[in-house]
Amino acid sequence: MQSFDILVRGCDVVTMDDAGTVIADGAVGVSGGRIAWVGSNAAASGFSATTVIDGRDRIALPGMIDGHVHTAQQLLRGKLAELGRKTRLRNPPWKNYYIPFEGMLEPEDVYLSGLVAYANMLLSGTTCFAEAGGPHPDEMARAAVDTGIRGFVALSTVDQSNAFAGRTVPGSMLMTTAEALERNIALVKRWKDHPRVKAWMAMRQIIVCTPELIGALSEAAQEHGVKIHTHLAEGTYEIDYALEHFGKRPTGYLDDLGVLGRHLHCAHSVLLSADEMDLFVDHKLSACHCAMGNYGIGIPKLQEMWRRGVDIGLGTDGAASANTMDIFQVAHAARIGQAASIGHVYHQRIPMSAEELLTIATRGGARSLGLGDEIGSLEAGKKADMILVDNTDPDSMGAIDPLFIAATCIVGRDVRDVIVDGELVVRDRKLLKVDLEEIRETLRRRRPEIMARFDAVVTA
Repeated sequence: MQSFDILVRGCDVVTMDDAGTVIADGAVGVSGGRIAWVGSNAAASGFSATTVIDGRDRIALPGMIDGHVHTAQQLLRGKLAELGRKTRLRNPPWKNYYIPFEGMLEPEDVYLSGLVAYANMLLSGTTCFAEAGGPHPDEMARAAVDTGIRGFVALSTVDQSNAFAGRTVPGSMLMTTAEALERNIALVKRWKDHPRVKAWMAMRQIIVCTPELIGALSEAAQEHGVKIHTHLAEGTYEIDYALEHFGKRPTGYLDDLGVLGRHLHCAHSVLLSADEMDLFVDHKLSACHCAMGNYGIGIPKLQEMWRRGVDIGLGTDGAASANTMDIFQVAHAARIGQAASIGHVYHQRIPMSAEELLTIATRGGARSLGLGDEIGSLEAGKKADMILVDNTDPDSMGAIDPLFIAATCIVGRDVRDVIVDGELVVRDRKLLKVDLEEIRETLRRRRPEIMARFDAVVTA
């Protein structure tokens, strides 16, 4: 008799494998942190397990992957909207609000922000994330370890402070070039042996990073086998800056520096010229489409990237920007955005189907993070990152196809159970490794003091 650590029985299994396999009334066995078996519920009747989960009225899916998130900005959720009702907001937000906020955070603030962010992710079905780069990344990693999520943390890396819109980078965020390189390498080394939580390198964006740092980080990332997380082609100000200072658009400038390659993970990547798009393809850059904000920047290249083989996934961009940590909602927004920006132009009613966007949220996200062989689908041998979602909500009634329901009807609040690295971390919408009520109470007590510090900074 085959025995598993966890056996989920009676669920519809949407594997997201190459063949698009869907198993009605299926089962999944998990052992040693990996998926050991996927098949029919009838075939599982002779198996045993330490933990058996009744999957009736559930759909099993690979966990969602958030390819670009700002952990340290979680407590800013809704704050800019509040400020906007009192005064005109300054643009760009990253320079005038996000970085000043991050710059005043203490380590314990970032740990709390991480607990809030990762609890929200897990309860929305996200099992893996890539941090964009923020303050106190070890505290982010500690929160990820404690909640049970998989992820890559990174340090916000800035070694030059260019005045923009009357502001400069806070001193707490500014480093020398040597210090920036040293801290990135040290962070990667500290977390290289953890089974779930590791570190990448990061550069905030070309405006605040010297060419010397960009080149050194590129060499170090390749030497240590990690990616560099950056923002690229995110705003018109960035394009203008690159043209004025380098005579090239941002991606062309990075090409001149010789740093393009698989090790470069480029969030947003919206305002790309045709030549820049070719550079993404030729150098095999990875990218992340943050649908909640990207359509306000320009017409994203999501469809073109996906069809030309660029490793691209979906990201929230964090709660301060997107106001949601739910990748299902990001995928739904991407479908509407693609229909408006691509479908209208070419009279193509559905340029990207909901099912295709679900693939990008899982398989695409895994590939973009360099984990395509490990996560992103429910297949024997892959790491057991899996979610169970309820398919009985009235939003799903009338539909019977599990893939259609998963791609079109499901949102994060339908998530019931979450397994990460073979460990059950959410059961019946209850976090098992951290106390959500305790997090809420800590947040209620400490957020006013954090916001008071922030108000003093942005009004100074």
